[in-house]
Formats: sequence, structure tokens, C-alpha cells
Amino acid sequence: MFTISVVSTKGGVGKTTLAANMGGLLRDIGLRVLLIDADIQPSLTRYFHLEHEAEHGLTQLIRSGVLSPDCISHCQLPPVAFEAKGVKLPQSPGGLLHLVKSDTRDGKLQDWMSGRMGLDMLMRLNMPLKHPSVTSAYDVVLIDTQGAIGHLQDAAVNAADQLLVPVSPDIVSAREFLDGTISLLDRHECAAHVGLKMPPMKAVLTRTEKTVDCKLISELIREHFIEMRGRVSMLETMVPAAVAYRKAATAQVPVHWIDPLKQSDVMHKLMWEFIPSVDGMCASNHPEFIDLNAPHDNV
Repeated sequence: MFTISVVSTKGGVGKTTLAANMGGLLRDIGLRVLLIDADIQPSLTRYFHLEHEAEHGLTQLIRSGVLSPDCISHCQLPPVAFEAKGVKLPQSPGGLLHLVKSDTRDGKLQDWMSGRMGLDMLMRLNMPLKHPSVTSAYDVVLIDTQGAIGHLQDAAVNAADQLLVPVSPDIVSAREFLDGTISLLDRHECAAHVGLKMPPMKAVLTRTEKTVDCKLISELIREHFIEMRGRVSMLETMVPAAVAYRKAATAQVPVHWIDPLKQSDVMHKLMWEFIPSVDGMCASNHPEFIDLNAPHDNV
């Protein structure tokens, strides 16, 4: 099982969009995907229609340290109200998409976590996700996080095998990304003496347009590679500011359903670059790569 946390110290950069669309695409290539909404703003919880909404969610998962069935909701694809006219729906060869919903807006979970000892707090997502009942049930776990440093973000970072970090395509946001990333590294590297390791971070430019700034920002982040301890690399794939992403969110489906050409290409390339073990695998409605579909055993 491979665990990805989508993190940023700045809100509004497209974390939920990345988590939802990558999760839906991984499901459509046949993988068993668990989404965890660890953001106090439950955007990921609301992205997909739920055919089964669990009684509990993130609060019980964190406090009990166990991912029990009553914390796992089931996403419905396609949703009942989806208008499929003119859309070639992909067939999911055995994939599934489950969700642990966010239920933390009242702040009680954050208050509870602030009272825990440091190591115990950091392991609150790591330990339940490492349980054999979870690793045998899912191929990929995707964790969406809050856009600010805090206990939930720290727990999500510690639970991840790899971090996906969206960056807005403007110089001010890029500088905030650099400062926030260095602060995040400082916070987590202090835990190295107890055996915890900071996972590698891969940055992706989101909501891009055809401007000179995008190239400058990529170069800026690469120039600070050493300053960021060599832990952050820049992905070549960029996610554009396309209306298809808004349409997909409104329809409660992944963007490769709405735009099986341009934005499907973008999300496939991002998935292949970020998770090389699925390189060449694609959703069944992807016209260029339809002959490349094949069973895949492990991620």
C-alpha cells in the first residue's frame, strides 16, 4: 500500500482538486483507493456523492487509532444525478473508492490532539494505516490536509510515503511555498531522533496559464533544492486553470470523465510521473492509451 499526503501551508492552491481527481483516476485504472479528508474544511468529503455514508469519520479514526468499518464511507461513481449524455464512462476493472469523511469543524479534535504527547500525536494516522487489515484492503491512500501548519497536517505528513505539494503560479505564492516548506522540514526533522523520517516531497504547479511566471517559478523552486535539504523536487507536469475541473466538481466526478482528452492527459501524466509503478496504466475511456490497459498487481 502506498500513502500520499497532499499538503501545503497555504490554502486555495488546489489540494482537494488534486486528491479527488487522482483518487478517481487511480480507482478507474483498477486500484483500491481510500481518501482521507484531514482538512477542517470538508471539501473532499463533499466532492463525491456517497452511496454509503458511515456513521463516523476522521475523529473516531484519530482518537481510537483504528480504521473501523463505521468510519469508511463509499463513494458512488457515477452519482445518480450524473448526466452521461455524450460522455463515455470509464469501466473500473475492480477498483474502488472509499472515504473517511472530515468531521472536525468544531475544533474538538484539534483540541484533543494538542493535549497528546508529541510522538503519540504524530502517529495517530500512521499506526492505523499500517495495520494489516488496511494494507490488505487498499492499494493507495490519499490524505487531503488543511492549508495551515497544525496537528492534523503533522499527522498526515508522518503517515505518508510521499508528499504531493501544489504550488500556485505566482511569485508571491512561490516564495510562501519556499518559506512554508522550510518551516515544515524544520518541524519534522526534529523528530528524526525517535526514528521518524520526513517523506520526499514533490511539488506541482496548479491552475497554471501560459505565462512566463510558470517557468520562472519552476526555476526558483529548483534553485532552492539545496536549501530545502534536497527533499523537494519539481514535477514536470503542470495542472492548468481549466474550466473542466470546476465542471467535474459540480458533477461530482473525476475530471477525466468530463474531459477525456486534454485534462485526462494531464491527470494521467501527473499520475505516471508521481507514481512510476503505474506508468502506462490508464482509464478505459482514454482514447490514445486504450490498448495499454493491463492488470497490475501492486503499487
